[in-house]
Amino acid sequence: MKWKMALLSAAITSITACSSSPTGRKQLIMFSDQQMVSLGSQSFEQMKKEQKVSTDQNTIDYVHCVTDSILPYVPKQPGFDEWEVVVFDSDQVNAFALPGGKIGVYTGLLNVASTPDQLATVIGHEIAHVLANHSNERISQAQLANAGLQITNVAMDNNEYRDMTMAALGLGVQYGVLLPYGRTQESEADIVGLELMAKAGFNPNASIDLWKNMAKASGGSQPPELLSTHPSHSTRIDDLTNKIKQLPNANAGKPNCEF
Repeated sequence: MKWKMALLSAAITSITACSSSPTGRKQLIMFSDQQMVSLGSQSFEQMKKEQKVSTDQNTIDYVHCVTDSILPYVPKQPGFDEWEVVVFDSDQVNAFALPGGKIGVYTGLLNVASTPDQLATVIGHEIAHVLANHSNERISQAQLANAGLQITNVAMDNNEYRDMTMAALGLGVQYGVLLPYGRTQESEADIVGLELMAKAGFNPNASIDLWKNMAKASGGSQPPELLSTHPSHSTRIDDLTNKIKQLPNANAGKPNCEF
């Protein structure tokens, strides 16, 4: 048993030594880009079958305008060339991005992220989770903990595997399995996402307004879905405020995405 633990420890050390997040944090990354792209794409197709997709062209154009303004500043990712954006017709105050370049935005979010700059904050944040390999990191941790996730054998029509995998990808609210991102992952997504939206010409100060709106939307009771899977901490606004002071002037014109 000791030699097995030693081998496992050595393997983990090897993996984490060559894997790091955009902020330089060492990560446990056990799965290939190809595996994660495949899993993200499968999950997204499943969601499009199970949830109502919006047909409101004005809303679709608005979400695409904000997203398309950010994407040129997103580093090219291995395993796919284009990002796909879908608007889901739902009151959920939520959005997500998956490995493989899949972005989902719920129409309920637009009632809280009420300006293009605020929506850009959310979309930049979600894209940052993909850039930082947070899904791979969480599934790796679950695999290591023997949580039953066999990514190479995962069948999306197997409810047990599907729900746990969806949760690890950041989709737990929709499938009843809450597995929130950790505080460190959230902080990374906040900072990297803020940099992306600012480079695209959106106003980074809107990130403060967004989280204030989120707090108001909770009304002291059940928080919006976005806050259920993205815990809001007392230091979040302070961290964003400090980061905003460090940002260079935007190198892009202000995107015209009024809704």
